[in-house]
Amino acid sequence: MARTHGRDVQVGHETAKNVSSCHVFKYRWVHGNLLGGTKHMTCAKIGNWPTLAVVGFLAGAGAANASPGHGEDANIGQTGDISHIDREIEVELGEMYFDPDDFEIEKGETVKFVLTNVGRVVHEFAIATDDMHDAHANEMRAMMKGGMMTTRRLDHDKMRSQGMMHTDANARLLEPGEATELVWTFSGDAEDILIACNVPGHRAGGMEASIVFTGDHS
Repeated sequence: MARTHGRDVQVGHETAKNVSSCHVFKYRWVHGNLLGGTKHMTCAKIGNWPTLAVVGFLAGAGAANASPGHGEDANIGQTGDISHIDREIEVELGEMYFDPDDFEIEKGETVKFVLTNVGRVVHEFAIATDDMHDAHANEMRAMMKGGMMTTRRLDHDKMRSQGMMHTDANARLLEPGEATELVWTFSGDAEDILIACNVPGHRAGGMEASIVFTGDHS
């Protein structure tokens, strides 16, 4: 149940905590379940009861699209099948860089990015268009302001309670020393895709990497 204007509204099988009535929330649907993420949940009234409309940074675990208001819809690809990986790339995240910082990718290629945060602060690895990065940066600032993350650590309990678990298929958020993977199929038609860290101040400090499409994957 989600609480809006002090009243409960059924939203899937999860509970959403609203910190200010009818303001923006971030959620994402995965296999029919509502999880914390970066979808915008806004309120609208039907009769005397508020209901919820959900749009988002990602369309879910499948094809990813920019949400309305983020510019033109942009299909950036989808979560890759781990049984059909074409290539593995190791990436280090540090202050304020990715290594490597440019990637040549074929359209339709499935890449497993093996990510390690070798820095001393929290970093993000996110695949998106420029407009999507800009919108997501606002969400990251809200997470920082709300105490869900600091420069050095993530408060998962607070992120969960606020419904902002950063579980988007196209992004990973890593604490210092943490390692993880992201498998992505570059099957979308968007051309202006890049990798960036949207932790406040990091992209402005130069933490982004280019993606160049070199042709179609055979």
